[in-house]
Amino acid sequence: MGTGAIVGLGMLGLVVIVLLFTLQRMINIVQQGQVGVVQRLGEYRRTHDPGLVVVAPFVDTLQKVDMRETPRPGDRQDVITKDNVVVTVNATIFTQIVDAKQALFSVADFDIAIDALARTALRSVIGTMTLDESLSERERINTDVQQQMEVVTDKWGIRISRIEIMEIAPPPQILQALALQKQADQEKRAKILESEGIQQSAINVADGDAQAFVRTAEGNKQAAILEAEGARQAAIFEAEGRALAIETVYSAIKKAHPDPTLVAILQLDALSKFADSENTKIVVPFESAALLGAAQALKGVLDAVPGGD
Repeated sequence: MGTGAIVGLGMLGLVVIVLLFTLQRMINIVQQGQVGVVQRLGEYRRTHDPGLVVVAPFVDTLQKVDMRETPRPGDRQDVITKDNVVVTVNATIFTQIVDAKQALFSVADFDIAIDALARTALRSVIGTMTLDESLSERERINTDVQQQMEVVTDKWGIRISRIEIMEIAPPPQILQALALQKQADQEKRAKILESEGIQQSAINVADGDAQAFVRTAEGNKQAAILEAEGARQAAIFEAEGRALAIETVYSAIKKAHPDPTLVAILQLDALSKFADSENTKIVVPFESAALLGAAQALKGVLDAVPGGD
């Protein structure tokens, strides 16, 4: 093989290499979840969706941009709270590019810019909160930091999906003081619950005693009512019995057609029964004295007759 043939083969190989390199520069594949941004001589030309993209070799350049949501773990940083306590904060920021052109051409390096913006927003938000607020209100921190960042990132074509505060760590001496305070609060709460339990128990006992007293009083009242009712019924029965006895005696006497002498004897008998009682004084009308004397004499005669009882 002569020298000319060797040179020809070399040139052919060089042409093949150039063609392959050119084809590689011309034909590109944009994956799902990406877009391709084409620049021609450094100037933006167009944006391609996923798929096969053909560009002019040596003139056009294709830059692939990931459009998926991306977590960005932040670095730990020291932040001063409103009450001048230094806390260590660490947060993860979830971002998503919504406009590839803006993300590439509105800021020099959006990754570095987002990290710096997140650090600034965290310092700004936590600086307006006390230590207790920063430890207990993480959702508020997430929301406020996201709102502050979105004011800037919207201009970059980047959306802040969410922010997760991973850590807020006070100094060791503050942690120890917080632990002691928590223990004191728990003991205080336990004492309050104990006193409330004792108070409730006393209230329950008092209520029980009051109910028992009321029931006892009601029982005594009912017993007194029943006793009075019984006495009233007994008095009624006794009065009715006396009335019936008087009526019976009166009817018997009336049927016998008594004369004045018999009436006088009955009066004398009644007076004698009153006279049997001690400290009893009987006043007899003067006009009845003669009649009573005669009746007394007649009663004596009748008593002397056998069978006169």
